[in-house]
Amino acid sequence: MNLSDPVQHPAAVDAQGLFAPGRRAACLGAVALISMLAFEAIAVATAMPAVAEALHGLPLYALAFGATLATSVIGMTVAGQLCDKRGPYRASLLGLAAFLLGLLLAGLATSMGVLVLGRALQGLGSGVLGVALYVGVGRVVPARLHPRMFAMFAGAWVLPGLLGPALASGLVQWVGWRSVFLAVAAVVPVAALAMLPALRRVGPGTGEALRWDGLRWAVLASAGALMLHGASQREGVSAGLLFALGAAAAWLAARRLLPAGTLVAARGLPAVVLLRGFIAAAFASAEAFLPLLLTQQFGWSLTQAGMALSAGAVTWSIGSAVQARVQDEALRRRLLPAGFAVAAVGLGVVMAPGWVAALPSWLALAGWIGVGLGIGLSFPMLSVLLLRLSAPEEQGANTSSLQLSDALVSSAALGAAGLLFDPATRQVLPVLALACALAAAAAVLSPRAWRSGR
Repeated sequence: MNLSDPVQHPAAVDAQGLFAPGRRAACLGAVALISMLAFEAIAVATAMPAVAEALHGLPLYALAFGATLATSVIGMTVAGQLCDKRGPYRASLLGLAAFLLGLLLAGLATSMGVLVLGRALQGLGSGVLGVALYVGVGRVVPARLHPRMFAMFAGAWVLPGLLGPALASGLVQWVGWRSVFLAVAAVVPVAALAMLPALRRVGPGTGEALRWDGLRWAVLASAGALMLHGASQREGVSAGLLFALGAAAAWLAARRLLPAGTLVAARGLPAVVLLRGFIAAAFASAEAFLPLLLTQQFGWSLTQAGMALSAGAVTWSIGSAVQARVQDEALRRRLLPAGFAVAAVGLGVVMAPGWVAALPSWLALAGWIGVGLGIGLSFPMLSVLLLRLSAPEEQGANTSSLQLSDALVSSAALGAAGLLFDPATRQVLPVLALACALAAAAAVLSPRAWRSGR
């Protein structure tokens, strides 16, 4: 489907919905596959302590996560070109093959080094799949239904977020840590079989020939992301040096890989790409350190902290559903900065009991609920805007840029968080202040997401 063609009459589209014949299998398969990717990410994070202990691999613990992030950057870049030239079907096949091979390698690993290699392949595959899913299902679904589509994608994370840690713990305890990887490997092909036939009908793209010279910039971006991730694991001068090197590498690669004008928030597509990086980084850095604030400073239990994170996941889904129902263009323009502002204010409320001891700690929960709602309102709207501002032959490259911005700015924010966090005092408020500043900056810059200021 060419998204530049006139869409169906709104009433007809709304009546048919996302699960109308011709797109039902693609949407169901996409939801199932995203849920599996989400469960894998959450379950592996839960199971990794047991994995590292079993394989005597604690020195490689951080690399097991950093390698996945680094290779996903390469996967995103390759997938953008593949989708534009060869179509999302072939890109999906490549992503599935790499992801499944990585799951099997990790699940059967006899050493931590082999497991890290499997995790790197998983990152490569998930990077390709993330772009291919957005482009492929975006072409199957009419443009008017894109807000609902991205709300559906957000909702696919809720159930894994709520049940993933408990299921992963149960699998580790009753079956063994290998089952966390192998169970996902068994289910992913079933979801893929529902989705792939619809993507095959999309056909090849009409973009430029594959430009493999861009691969070297993707490798530089990957190295930058890995160094930024490594900086968050170190202390002192070495952490600062590694952060500076990683930031420089990521900045150089971003200038080549992202649309011209992204780093200065030029109107239209470049601003959309930058805003995605800002709000993703705000959430990633806050989510990583919120449990420390709740448990170490406020005295909450791990279970209570986990429930707070789950509440944020639920309100993210609610916010996504709300934005999907807004059809008036003027209202959507106001809703985007409002979502960023709600997230920024929510982060301020989260920090308030830490700054003022007299305030009750439950305000942090209320603030985090607001953060989830604000990001749910704004995050899917950026994806909708990106497809709207992209010619069909550029949707792959631009979707790749959106997710690259997410990965690179989040890596930089997490690296900076590692520098701001003092393990001796366990003070996380500076990290949350950074996240709040990123969300506030997104609110200020958000009017630039439209090409015209009117």
